[in-house]
Parts: sequence; structure tokens; C-alpha cells
Amino acid sequence: MGWVTHKIQYCVALSFGIFFAAMSVMGLIWRFIRHPIKSFTTAWPKTRDVMPACLNDPTLGSHGFIHLEEVRLHYVACGDESKPLMLFLHGFPEFWYSWRHQIREFKKDYRCLAIDLRGYADSDKPSGVAAYKTEKMIADIKQLIPAMGYSTCVLVSHDWGGVLAYQFAAKHQDMINKLIVMSAPHLGSFQEYLRKNKSQAKKSWYIMFFQTPWIPEIIFWLFDYETVKQVFTGKRSGLAVAKMSEEDVEAYKYALSRPGGLTAAINYYRAALRYPVGKFVNNIIETPTLVIWGCKDTALNKDLAALPAKFVPTLTVKYVEDASHWVQTDSPEEVNKLMREWLKA
Repeated sequence: MGWVTHKIQYCVALSFGIFFAAMSVMGLIWRFIRHPIKSFTTAWPKTRDVMPACLNDPTLGSHGFIHLEEVRLHYVACGDESKPLMLFLHGFPEFWYSWRHQIREFKKDYRCLAIDLRGYADSDKPSGVAAYKTEKMIADIKQLIPAMGYSTCVLVSHDWGGVLAYQFAAKHQDMINKLIVMSAPHLGSFQEYLRKNKSQAKKSWYIMFFQTPWIPEIIFWLFDYETVKQVFTGKRSGLAVAKMSEEDVEAYKYALSRPGGLTAAINYYRAALRYPVGKFVNNIIETPTLVIWGCKDTALNKDLAALPAKFVPTLTVKYVEDASHWVQTDSPEEVNKLMREWLKA
């Protein structure tokens, strides 16, 4: 019965996704009809073969690659190798660079390691939706920590990285000293909340849209990855406090435009609905856990921040009133302060 229920839920989500995809296509057609010359001359992205200079900033550390059982992951490491490991997991549509402010802050006290998750930027991008089951990423993290010479870490995460971090902690909490999650729900509480809360269901429309093939990639790709820029700088979903420079925007476009990068990143959402996670997701997490939440998040309701307390008895929640979903980039000084005070406690 559980399998049948899941299939029905997926078909419903896909049906809504097709509707949203059709609306998106109609919007594109209307844009080309209204402004045909401008649209046709600006629709195609430019080639990005050269890494933006900000990604080679020596204050952020050195680039490297680690070969795991299934994939080769790219990372940037900074700080003394004798210090404890602080491992950073980014979200969508980000990559290691989203942790630049935290790397600079904590590199004196930790060996900071910011990775590109499988499918992102310079990490390997295996083909097929099944390659992005959450169990795959959990296995990557489990292999990564000892491969880098550590047995435990302080795990810092945001968005999709936070979803993975909760699940990794539920299965391998012996490998985490402390857990920090930013702007990410715990799946055990999110699924029930989504069914009951209409406002969150409306905000999560893109999850269903991403279930459709090709069209989400085309939307992101067109007009020189305009959607990527809007995600971070637009009035509806962008940063609420800080300003993102053109070079920073270019860095995100560069990372997502790597061959196969768009499909791989969106496959996280496709896999999440096609392949339900194991029962371990609801395990009790005893690891001390801090949640940091931007109150101007337009993707996730504020209520979601404290709901994981059902599964995480040690949960501490801190809100950043003026920050957006991109809280660690939007209010880096406040986020770094909250992190440091909690880590010292």
C-alpha cells in the first residue's frame, strides 16, 4: 500500500508540474511575441570557458578533488589541517562559493572544507535521476570525511545541503560533533506540514515543476541564465539585506553552466519525489543542532525552522529577521556571530 500511495502522490505532483510547465512555455511564447527582436537577440547564453577571478581568491583556500566510490568531488579547503573539520554543504542552485563568508570567518579555528555536491560545478555529474537519490549523497559524505583524514566534523549546511545534513545525521550521527542547518526543512516534518499548509504548498510549486523533463532546464538556460540572476537578486526571491555583485552572479552562472550541470541540479528534486527516503529519516538525532533561519524567506515558511524538534531534542533555533532564504550570504556577519556563539557554548 505504501508503494501504491507513493506512486499516486508522484502522479499528482507530475500533473501539477505539467500544468506549471505549460504556463511557463506560454509565458515564454508571449515574451517572444511582444518583443521578438530583443528576445531572439538576447535569448542565447554566452559561452563561459574561463572561471571568474573571484573563484580563485587565495583567501578562500585551495582547490582540490577527492575520488570516492562513485564520483569525483571538487572542493575548496582552507585552514590548518590539524584543526577540527568544518564541512560545508550547499543548496540549490549554489555551489561551494556560497560559503565564502563563513570560510573567511572560521578558517583560523577549523579546517574549512566546502564541497561541490555531486552534479554541481566541477564535481562529477553522473547521468540519470537515480544517481541523485539522497542515499547516494549520504554515502558521498560518509566516504568524504575519512578520505580527508577525519573521523568527525562540524557539519554546516543550507537548503538542499541542509536536507541532506538532517538525513546524514539521522543515519551517521557518530560522524558529526555539531550540526548547523540553515533554511532547510527536516523531511520527516516537512512532508506532513506540506500536506496541511496551503501557503507552503503554493511556495513549493517549483518542486512539481521540476518533475517535468527539459522545460525547467530551458527556463534556466534562456536569456543567459537570467533565472539564476533573479533567484539571487530579484525582488521576490533575492537577497533582502546584502547586494550580490555582478562578479558573484557570474560565478553562479559559470558553475551552473558546466556541461550537464542544470539537469544534475534539478535531478535532486526529481529523485526526491521518485525515490522515497528510508525510514531512518525519522531517527532521533542526539547531535547538538543549530537552525538559522532568514525570516524573509519566500521559499519556506518560518514555522518549518522549529518543527524538527520532534526528531532533534537538542535543537536550538535562531532567526535572522531581515534575511532572505540565502541567509548566510544575505546577513553573513549575523550568521557568523550566531554560529560562533553557539559553537562556543
